[in-house]
Amino acid sequence: MLAAMTRRLAEVAKKVGVSEATVSRVLNGKAGVSEATREAVLTALDVLGYERPTQLRGERARLVGLVLPELQNPIFPAFAEVVGGALAQQGFTPVLCTRTVGGISEADYVDLLLQQQVSGVVFAGGLYTQAGVVHEHYLRLVERRLPTVLVNAAAGHWDFPRVSCDDKIAVEQALGHLRALGHRRIGLIVGPQDHMPSVRKLEAFRAAGGELVEHTMHSLEGGHAAALRLVRQDVTGIVCGSDPLALGVIRAARRAGLRVPDDVSVVGYDDSALMTCVDPPLTTVRQPIEAMGRAVVEVLVGQMEGAAVATDELLFEPELVVRSSTARPGVPYAVAAHE
Repeated sequence: MLAAMTRRLAEVAKKVGVSEATVSRVLNGKAGVSEATREAVLTALDVLGYERPTQLRGERARLVGLVLPELQNPIFPAFAEVVGGALAQQGFTPVLCTRTVGGISEADYVDLLLQQQVSGVVFAGGLYTQAGVVHEHYLRLVERRLPTVLVNAAAGHWDFPRVSCDDKIAVEQALGHLRALGHRRIGLIVGPQDHMPSVRKLEAFRAAGGELVEHTMHSLEGGHAAALRLVRQDVTGIVCGSDPLALGVIRAARRAGLRVPDDVSVVGYDDSALMTCVDPPLTTVRQPIEAMGRAVVEVLVGQMEGAAVATDELLFEPELVVRSSTARPGVPYAVAAHE
């Protein structure tokens, strides 16, 4: 036991860059240590997976859980980078939790984060987006009064602050762009029917007179399958609920003997990494993740400091980014790219 304790002191001291004696003073609750050093030692203890001394367990660690659904969609790593950087500037350490098929669930991650006495949690693309479903792990966060922020959450039934990109405006921008180019048969590809952000996009599409809609999973394969169904209906333009969906559409169009944008124009959503490098470069609606990420951290820290934080949804306006995957119907790619 003595050897294990000595090893723990050494590891924490090395992590923080202080002496083992300083770590010992913090763990024993003795005076003579600055508050900054004390917080750094406690955070290192949490990061290394060591249990806090009994007298310190009631205090929250300067850790913040960042729960993401996946990392394959480039928008999520980009968002994690923005939020992680903003948290670090506030003296917090982000703990990245990514769900995988057959792996740790979102509920399991919440349990682990609560055990680590985290100071708060940020969810992006979480299970809260499912309509009509109440997940117990969110109720545990409410009961603990743990500062929590939901990102892109069309979920008014949860009493958490929410930071979102405006899905309605995103669809209006994409649809308006295609119609201005002369497209009349335009399809929409979005996520499952119980996915609330997709429901918002669908409502905006219907309100603007759109009719041709396909629901699918948010993946390259999902976009491919949905696009094959739409091109059979002679669409000349397709609006997608994510960039991976749009890439699936482009692949499907080519395999069907169609050209983008000569025969089918495609608009994505997110403006995630490398969309300028695909062929053709993707026209997409950009989420302002820099501004959204900073707002998330500001709202989260405000909760931690006891400030009154509104639970109304904070909506950010997206931006249409026009590249070469859209053109007038029948205009060759080589011409469209140089206009």
